[in-house]
Amino acid sequence: MDAQYRPEIIEPEAQQHWDEKQIFRATEDSTKPKYYCLSMFPYPSGKLHMGHVRNYTIGDVLARYHRMKGYNVLQPMGWDAFGLPAENAALANNVAPAGWTYANIDYMRGQLKRLGLAVDWQREVATCKPDYYRWEQWLFTELFKKGVIYQKTAAVNWDAVDHTVLANEQVIDGRGWRSGALVEKRDIPMYFFRISAYAEELLAELDNLPGWPERVKTMQRNWIGKSFGVEIHFPLNARHQHGEPVLKVFTTRADTLFGVTYVAVAAEHPLATQAATDNPALAAFIAECKQGSVAEADMATMEKKGMDTGLKVYHPFTNEPVPVFVANYVLMGYGEGAVMAVPAHDERDFAFAQKYGLPIKPVIKPVEVKGENLDDATLHPSPFTLPYLEPGILFDSGDFSGRTSIDAIDKIALVLSNLKLGEKRTTWRLRDWGISRQRYWGCPIPIIHCPTCGDVPVPSDQLPVVLPEDVKIDIGSPIKKMPSFYETTCPICSGRAERETDTMDTFVESSWYYARYACPDNTTAMLDGRANHWLPVDQYIGGIEHAILHLLYARFFHKLMRDVGLVNSNEPFANLLTQGMVIADTYYRDLGEGKKQWINPADVEQRDGVWVLKADGQPVIVGGTEKMSKSKNNGVDPQSLIDQYGADTARLFMMFAAPPEQSLEWSDAGVEGANRFLRRLWKMVYEHVEGGVVVAYSGGELSAPTQDFRRQLHQTIAKVTDDIERRKLFNTAIAAIMELMNAMAKLEAADARAVKQEALEDIVLMLAPIVPHICRSLIKALKPGACLMGSPWPVVDETALVRDEIELMLQVNGKLRGKITVAVDAGKEAIEQTALASPDVQKFMDGKPAKKVVVVPGRLVNVVV
Repeated sequence: MDAQYRPEIIEPEAQQHWDEKQIFRATEDSTKPKYYCLSMFPYPSGKLHMGHVRNYTIGDVLARYHRMKGYNVLQPMGWDAFGLPAENAALANNVAPAGWTYANIDYMRGQLKRLGLAVDWQREVATCKPDYYRWEQWLFTELFKKGVIYQKTAAVNWDAVDHTVLANEQVIDGRGWRSGALVEKRDIPMYFFRISAYAEELLAELDNLPGWPERVKTMQRNWIGKSFGVEIHFPLNARHQHGEPVLKVFTTRADTLFGVTYVAVAAEHPLATQAATDNPALAAFIAECKQGSVAEADMATMEKKGMDTGLKVYHPFTNEPVPVFVANYVLMGYGEGAVMAVPAHDERDFAFAQKYGLPIKPVIKPVEVKGENLDDATLHPSPFTLPYLEPGILFDSGDFSGRTSIDAIDKIALVLSNLKLGEKRTTWRLRDWGISRQRYWGCPIPIIHCPTCGDVPVPSDQLPVVLPEDVKIDIGSPIKKMPSFYETTCPICSGRAERETDTMDTFVESSWYYARYACPDNTTAMLDGRANHWLPVDQYIGGIEHAILHLLYARFFHKLMRDVGLVNSNEPFANLLTQGMVIADTYYRDLGEGKKQWINPADVEQRDGVWVLKADGQPVIVGGTEKMSKSKNNGVDPQSLIDQYGADTARLFMMFAAPPEQSLEWSDAGVEGANRFLRRLWKMVYEHVEGGVVVAYSGGELSAPTQDFRRQLHQTIAKVTDDIERRKLFNTAIAAIMELMNAMAKLEAADARAVKQEALEDIVLMLAPIVPHICRSLIKALKPGACLMGSPWPVVDETALVRDEIELMLQVNGKLRGKITVAVDAGKEAIEQTALASPDVQKFMDGKPAKKVVVVPGRLVNVVV
């Protein structure tokens, strides 16, 4: 055994051995319990970042641990390879997106292998490869035939200069990110997944996911957004007859109906179009509304603007005229494209009414509850401020005055229903998933447009529709300009037809990849029986930022695959761990005019208490501690860290610095500390084996110090096992091992050598999932001929935990004064006598008699004087 720890030698050697022997290749083995461990696959952006390192190390620790526990483990890896960044890189570097993507995959695969991940690389998939997206296209055609996928027009962000649709994140201050042109809202035909048909199941099944964080389930519940309310019809004329046109709105607060002072419609609403016919100012405002992002987040924060159409609708109860406004915050795609406005009881409506001088009419008062329900409610004696947003007691509401909000909503819905001017309704925030993208680097939508037969799905024997890879990127998608791609014949009538040139949302690829890992070599079907062997994923790991869209779409896709007979389970991921961010300090120089030059932490140092740039010695400004990112230039290159310290140091730091679900603050000192620990472990094993390898302790008499240490050893095994398996607290598991090593360093009993051998073997095995390279070398040194990959997880020896004696705290009048040791089976009387005879107690009793002695079994004795 080398006296020095040399990760640059032992790590490549271990990785080469694992590769050559295909140690981590998974096969279906029904004789063992299966454990499918999956970390969210990366986008091949070019280089790994520390978030990747943390994510994949967490997964690898769990995979290796379960392997040692006797599970048949699958841990695959692949690439979420389609997407807009490749097109942006192609524009910037004058390369084809495919070439850029494949080069990045090759480089990042090498980086992942240097981390020593226990990955079955033979199952690797890349979503941009035709052998992957072919099956996505096949499923699309099957769902299209069933009506689960359909086409309709929808509002998108349109860049009139680049003649392309922009993603929401490409709209900056209402302008296209590249052209700078004002963005328009434009309706274009798009394909949609009917996810709304699964809303009830998606919501209900969250209750069957105990292994998911409550935070994530709450976010999904809110996104699905089941609401119970009332659809209210506002007649378009004062002498309304049943069957005549009405303006429909949905509200969860029908109790505020008598406080309505205006209604607002979307710019695309038929009433807005009608009113703008002979109103140039309104027409111009409508055109302005159609410019800007359709992103929900942008809609929430933008300035609320409106214009009176001059039209009126009529209150369903009072028949009073209500003005109709066009407002930029109302989207045509949500509900009926219209909302009723109650300024006294809604913040947005209140601000809008104040801005445009509209009436504000309160109709709800706060209540003070006396008793257990609102039947006992009385008017709150104190005045209230507007807008008042909570439920309460109705007033100035006709026959409904004096009722509570809850009671009034039911009564109002009933009366509206009798008048045929409304009804109770359940609505969902969840909208059908529009998956058409007017971009190039994505999976082609397998539809042929025939002037005679309409939209025709591509027959399965003509799949895949292959995306041309040898292209030049400029403005718009190149396949829209390639007759060789879009010119084709109709599969039904053989007439001239055109292929769809839109591609699918890249969330589609990431919604089923976990299932394809089970059978990536199947060339005749999307999935086979192996999928049911491995699914659901036992442990899924990824960032909280994916809590809604990716995880919701993956759950939806799993149900789609179930309903076409591909899988027999309801949910894709049994357990979910959302790891925290990796954060680091930021440094910058102020360039003026609001501009900052962000400086990488590696390029600064502290001199005489001042942070300066190493290159010029001039001061820099210390910013906040933020998520590692390119924009703040505060990332640390994993490659340089591995080159300097080795992969095991990186892995150990990531697992020790913070619990996995919390943010991890980067620390150079922490990295150096992790490396020191590994060198200390190496030295401890080296010095032990230099004295000659012995057989680990297997029984016999031990001195008290050695027996106490062996008890601590098996207590540590129990704690580390629980921390990793149940609580996923790798940091506390490592801390317990460090405490054990400290205790071992102090153990000098003559009979301790065999127990030290046992302890070192178990320490190495407990650390093996976290730092596998060094542990492979150390176990071979401790047990010549042993193989780390064949070694089981240490087992607690229950007999070692048995104590002959226990230590109890001694108190006098509640204050700690000492300790006593008694037999583990000592009775209360014997414990009292031992306590009263203790010099520590005698000293503080000061010759006074004891009033009583309180014995708390296993913990303490309190002598009351």
